[in-house]
Amino acid sequence: MDLYQGLLLITSIHLLAAAAPGPDFVLVTQQTLSNGKRAGLLCSLGIAAGLSIHIFYSSLGLAVLIANSSSALWGIKILGGVYLIYLGVSGLRVKARKAKAVTVQTASKRSPLKTVGLGFLCNALNPKAPIYFVSLFTIVLSQDTSAQHLLVYGLWMMALQLAWFSLLTVLLSRPTVTIRFQRMGHWIDRIAGGTMLLLGIKVLTTRAI
Repeated sequence: MDLYQGLLLITSIHLLAAAAPGPDFVLVTQQTLSNGKRAGLLCSLGIAAGLSIHIFYSSLGLAVLIANSSSALWGIKILGGVYLIYLGVSGLRVKARKAKAVTVQTASKRSPLKTVGLGFLCNALNPKAPIYFVSLFTIVLSQDTSAQHLLVYGLWMMALQLAWFSLLTVLLSRPTVTIRFQRMGHWIDRIAGGTMLLLGIKVLTTRAI
């Protein structure tokens, strides 16, 4: 798989994963509704920066595997494929949630640095992130994948993360939009789940690396 095909595939998967409600989503929502658009954007910046931790150890470790052990890489691909299938099944089983009224609250303001740090720690300390990133990288790995390409993939995911949560912050500035988003949130989970299920099966059934 060449660089551009990998970027296209990662874009489709990572945007769906980012859109599915999770800790980052909850934090950006809380910060935007409590402290305003600026706080939401700063928190989004921190979340995107937090990805760098996972990207660094994932790309570095997998690059070493690619260079030294094709059998070990295949083992990682199996684990990644199984995890993607697990995420897929979990997403498909999500039920519709009742939308709740959204109100903007006034909360104590943090400094910009602390708000960025809050987003950074939320993402960097997410216990599910390591498995997710390794699983995602396994989809585009091959014996010809360079460390530079892995780095490009990682930086691109950070840009996607920042773009998505910045857009979410703008949308959350309108409570009526937020309620509609809540109503269709389970469909986002299901679409993401179906996509990850198919990709997990593809990883497990593709032997050549």
